[in-house]
This record gives sequence, structure tokens and C-alpha cells, in this order.
Amino acid sequence: MPTVQELLDREFATIAELIAAQAQAAPHHLALVHEQRRIDFAELDGLMDRVAATLQAGGLVARDVIAICASSSIDYAVTFLGALRAGVAVAPLAPGSTPQSLASMLRDCGAKLFFVDRAVASALAPVSAEIGARPIGFDFAPDGGETFASWLAPHGTQPEPVEIDPDSAFNIIYSSGTTGVPKGIVQPHRMRWGHVRRGGDSGYGPDSTTLVSTPLYSNTTLVSFFPGIALGGAVLLLSKFDAGKFLELAARERATHAMLVPVQYQRIMDHPDFDRYDLSSFRMKFCTSAPFSAELKQRVLARWPGGLVEFYGMTEGGGTCILRAHQFPDKLHTVGQPAPGHDIRLIDEAGHEVPQGQVGEVVGSSKVVMNGYHNQPGKTSEAEWRDSTGKRFIRTGDVGRFDSDGFLILLDRKKDMIISGGFNIYPSDLEAVLTQHPAVAEAAVVGVPSERWGETPVAFVVPKPGSKPNVQELLDFVAERVGKTQRLSDLQLVDALPRSSIGKVLKRQLRDEYGTSRGASSHS
Repeated sequence: MPTVQELLDREFATIAELIAAQAQAAPHHLALVHEQRRIDFAELDGLMDRVAATLQAGGLVARDVIAICASSSIDYAVTFLGALRAGVAVAPLAPGSTPQSLASMLRDCGAKLFFVDRAVASALAPVSAEIGARPIGFDFAPDGGETFASWLAPHGTQPEPVEIDPDSAFNIIYSSGTTGVPKGIVQPHRMRWGHVRRGGDSGYGPDSTTLVSTPLYSNTTLVSFFPGIALGGAVLLLSKFDAGKFLELAARERATHAMLVPVQYQRIMDHPDFDRYDLSSFRMKFCTSAPFSAELKQRVLARWPGGLVEFYGMTEGGGTCILRAHQFPDKLHTVGQPAPGHDIRLIDEAGHEVPQGQVGEVVGSSKVVMNGYHNQPGKTSEAEWRDSTGKRFIRTGDVGRFDSDGFLILLDRKKDMIISGGFNIYPSDLEAVLTQHPAVAEAAVVGVPSERWGETPVAFVVPKPGSKPNVQELLDFVAERVGKTQRLSDLQLVDALPRSSIGKVLKRQLRDEYGTSRGASSHS
């Protein structure tokens, strides 16, 4: 068996091979922790063998697909990793999706088996007749299926060796569907191997402990989970995020790494007992998936030991920017510079590159890229842009510009940009102004239809605890700090902003809710 280093020196190997090598080198090293259960690398490797062998015994072969829809657990992680050893792709699905959407995703990916927990199975009961995949229950025996424990092959069972094509599907991650029908993003083994190989640069290794508090179906989680486990470190799984539990677990287990989304950083930094916890073990903290304000980055840098790195990119891959906030404290308003080997450019509406300093849509190219959208070649083509040489880029839908030092400043999502009276208004500019007000905790701005202007900006504001801001005062506060064309036409105070499971504000939902509530007074 090749050693860990021999595998890492290869242009391509697999995560399953790397975990086998880790188990050979340090069998009793802690691998996974979830609540009271802890397993080492020898047990993890053995469980992966058993999952792979069971899949093969059931007739699944390389390039087949299984689906998993459950909260994070060791059995979930083992199933995912074991399927990869058999060359079987995994479609990790979001438990928060509607039953109809889950049934649609299962049909689309063609999963042969569907691994669920009790809560998901209960939610899916109304559409169970539409689901062709055989269910396996992590914590119960579903109708027409069996428990994970009874399905799993006996201890010591070995799978048949499988040769993995670097370009074959590793996983199929479905987009949230908040802007339409979910699309299955097919990520190849080659892409995930690239994530693991660069993990050493962030300090992942046998002496690292990664705290995972975002769900395992999210690409945000997986870009941290796989390097954490494959490079020989321990991974702590938190099924449901809670700031207090996160801090307690991080301090007790001496966590060194964590991937968090901005709203989680906000809640952790606002926790009244934050300073009571010893977080000195942290080497690196990561953030991605949603806008991360410069003010919040500064708070994290000032109070939480270890480095802070923001990744900007898409689940589809293409191009990534990296901001090492601890190294560039004067660039916190940016998302950093293109990662090594990543080509980031800006294009206009006609698909032409824009000159340095001008605004355009962000497109990116690299070796870390999806194969395409599953069963949707048309959507795949729409997501691509090619330069004059034919080089393939992925369109992000984000609008931004580069500063004179080559750091990317994001202005907004292209679809969220408001065109009012012929002027472009970037909601992020208005949100940044609103959050400067001492009574404002969070803000989101959306464009709503206007007979006079075409579109007009409306704000939704979450007050800070104990604060009762006056709506007109907030409207005046913004008006004094922006141009006339940027002024808000309305503002609503809300208890919370609607968010996806990984912290993205659901602006489409805000627009829809505003449209149905305009008959009521919003200045309250």
C-alpha cells in the first residue's frame, strides 16, 4: 500500500485511498466524533470497506449513484466515504427541501439507494410513492427498507478493488432552488482531490481537529470536511449549529480549524460568554457562501485567535478568490485575490472583458470545476463563458471590480442589482450603510416593482437586541449617506431575515412577502 506522502505526491489519487493509508500509518488516531460516539481511523477504514462491499453486493457499480438526506452523523460520513471507495457517486440532499423537491432530485440523480433518518422519512411520507430508490434508515427501519446496521456487511468484509476515473462523478450537489428548479452540480473526483492537496497549506494534518457545524450536504462543509479527514486529522460533527455548543465543543476538544458562514460568526461573536472560552488552539478559521462584512471580519480578527481566511467561489467551481484577512487587514472590504492557478476575469453584458477598474460579471477558470449540471446540458452551456482562445470559464452571476492591487471587490449578485430610473443600485452598498447605524443588527435590501422607476429599493432591518429604531429615522440615516437615486423607498423592521441552511439571505422570499404585504402599513 502506498504511503500518505506517496499518494499526495501523485497528480491524482482518491480520498478513499488516502484514508486507508492514514489507517495504516496511525490506526488508533481519532477520526470522527459525534455526540458521545468516537471512532479511530482503523474503525473508519473498516466501516468504509463494509459500506463499499455492501453496495457491490447489492449490484451497484462505479458511476452509479446513492442519495443521503439526514442530519450530520458518523453513519452519514461513513456512508459517503464508503460509497466513494466503491466508485459510487453520492447525492447529498438538504433535509429542509420540500418533499416534492426531494422526490424530483431523487428522480433526476437516479439514486439506487436512499439513506435517510427518521425525521426526513416522516416529512417524505406524502410523496413516498414517487420515490423509486430503496430506503435505508440510519436510526430506524423505513417502510420497504431496513436499518443501516442490518444492511451493512459483517465486520471484516472487503470490497472488490475499483479503479476510479478522475473525471467520474464524486458527488452531485443540488442548488438550493431558491431561484428556480434545483440543478444537480456534478463534481468530479479530480476536483475534490485538488481541495485535499491544497489542504496542507491551511494547516490540515494529523495534528488538526476540524469542527464541522454546517450540514454535510453543503459544498461549504465538504471543502473543509474532506481535507480535515483525508489528511489524517480528527473531525468533530455538530448536527445542529448553536453558538454556545460550538464554543463549548471547540474549547473542550481543542479545535484547530472551522468553516463557518457569516451568520454563524455573527452569532458566535455576539454570544455573551464568548470571552470565557479558551479558543487559543485555533490555527485557521474559514468563511464562504454569503457576504462577510468588513466589520465582522475585524471583530473576529480582534477577539478570536488564529488566522481568518475567506473563500469566494461557487459550488460549480471555476475560479476561487482567497482573502487571508489576518495578512491583509486593509483589504477586509474585498474577497481577496485569485487563488494560485485560478483565472478570474470580468465581462460586460455582451460577453466582452472590461478594462481594469471597471465593473463586470465575475467569471473564473481553473482545474477545480464541475463537469456540468446533471441531465441539463442547456443549463451547463448557459453557465459557461469562453475567451477568444476557447478557454472555459464559469459565470458566477456576481458583479464586481478589481482594485489596483488585484483584490476583487464584490458589488452584488447580478440578479439582485436594482435598476431604478436607468441607474444601477447595488443592494450591498445600502446594506453596508444601514449596518453602520447603532440600532441595526442586520439588513437586506431588495428591488421591488415601481410604476415610476421600474424598480425601487426596499430594506428589511433586524434591530439589535433591546433596540427599537424609528423607521423614518433609519430612512433619513440612509438618505443622508447615499446619492438621491439610491434612497430607500420603504423599510420594514423584522425579527429575522429568512435564510437558507448555510446562511444565505433568501431575497426572493423577501420580495414575494413584500409584494403580498404592501396593502398593510410598513412604517411601524
